[in-house]
Amino acid sequence: MNKPDLPVETPEPRGHEYFTDAKAAVARLQELYDEATAFLHDRFQEMVSGTPHRARFRAFYPEIRFVTTSYAKLDSRLSFGHVVEPGTYATTITRPDLFANYLEQQIGLLVAHHDQPVAIGPSETPMPIHFAVLGDSDIVIPQEGAATFPLRDIFDVPDLNITHDAIVNGEGFTYPDGARPLAPFTAQRVDYSLARLAHYTATDPVHFQNHVLFTNYQFYVEEFEAYARQVLADPNSGYTAFVSTGNVQITDGDTPIDLPKKMPQMPTYHLKRADGSGITLVNIGVGPSNAKTATDHIAVLRPHAWLMVGHCAGLRNTQALGDFVLAHAYLREDHVLDADLPVWVPIPALAEIQIALEDAVEEVSELEGYELKRIMRTGTVATIDNRNWELRDQSGPVQRLSQSRAIALDMESATIAANGFRFRVPYGTLLCVSDKPLHGELKLPGMASDFYKTQVARHLLIGIRAMETLRKMPLERIHSRKLRSFEETAFL
Repeated sequence: MNKPDLPVETPEPRGHEYFTDAKAAVARLQELYDEATAFLHDRFQEMVSGTPHRARFRAFYPEIRFVTTSYAKLDSRLSFGHVVEPGTYATTITRPDLFANYLEQQIGLLVAHHDQPVAIGPSETPMPIHFAVLGDSDIVIPQEGAATFPLRDIFDVPDLNITHDAIVNGEGFTYPDGARPLAPFTAQRVDYSLARLAHYTATDPVHFQNHVLFTNYQFYVEEFEAYARQVLADPNSGYTAFVSTGNVQITDGDTPIDLPKKMPQMPTYHLKRADGSGITLVNIGVGPSNAKTATDHIAVLRPHAWLMVGHCAGLRNTQALGDFVLAHAYLREDHVLDADLPVWVPIPALAEIQIALEDAVEEVSELEGYELKRIMRTGTVATIDNRNWELRDQSGPVQRLSQSRAIALDMESATIAANGFRFRVPYGTLLCVSDKPLHGELKLPGMASDFYKTQVARHLLIGIRAMETLRKMPLERIHSRKLRSFEETAFL
């Protein structure tokens, strides 16, 4: 005999309310989110304490819904903040506390451009119990079979069928009721990435800043901490705190930092500003898989720019160890993004990023114009997925590298740039030549040691200076139309 279905118990039903004030709209989103998470939290605690299960418990993500019946006269210079045609648009929302500034900005633009209110209310997307209690360190969701009750019979769990990148990949995603997406990620996709970020980086997503540097060596981390301590000692720097792996936070330059005994896969560090416009450094290690993983999840935070500042192999005999490479194009042989972004899609250089990086090299090196060519080349960077490519027959790879006009080779840069293109996050690459395998200059311990001592600090400082330049740009300039496709979401 089949067991009868349990009744479904939910928070008190709420209707949608209309708002033209973005701040009030976000406050309502927060109220609905808190209500849903508190309901699931309390029911879970009851179940863990041994209360017999009387029902299936379900709560829903809040949503923003927007309807327009006319083609608005829009400023054609803007790449975001409006919908392309009449219709119904929606997006589910999670963590309105974390995304408050972003949501206020995007809602405000939408209302202003269309002169229409947004509707805020519960969606029809259930909130998984894992994400509802994620912020409570005292609660651990047991693995299947470890609980005293069948978890999936009582609560909703993460559903991979709706945790996807169909929106950003341009696959024609619509919500079950036919509404088109208002934002690039659904709430469950965001929650999934927030959980992954905490796992991979050992820092809470709340610490991430709007400008992200990626590197592939620990040496950059040491210099980043040294720089952070220096600027924290300056009350006029605008930086307020430095957060190290393990959520260890200091607000002055003298406080020691005790790192966790077990380091995460991608140690991450944050030089914070009060408005979130500081700099995050992620040591992704070596390889395109880590590069994709990190950017897949950081993308949901909607950063204003991310840059790769790491080491590379110089491919030209005229290059010297320590020279810089500013990527203007990418040869993609990393393969990790082929299913999401075919290799025939061009990854263009972004003028705003390129200029910021070149200006930063000039500032730090004190060289300019024709003299700058002595230490920096611009051109194609090749990214591959085989660290030991030199051990194979070189005729094929070397011919492709030559035909592509590549000037440098690494394992991360094209992946980071391609995912920036895919996720509409402005991207760029400035590498430093650490070896020249085609010319017999391999990365050997003695050579590497001298190189690290003289170049890492300067290279990192260039990345920081470029980010500080980008921070001063208006949002509509750095998030330009170059990264937007035919039909885009209104939200960045």
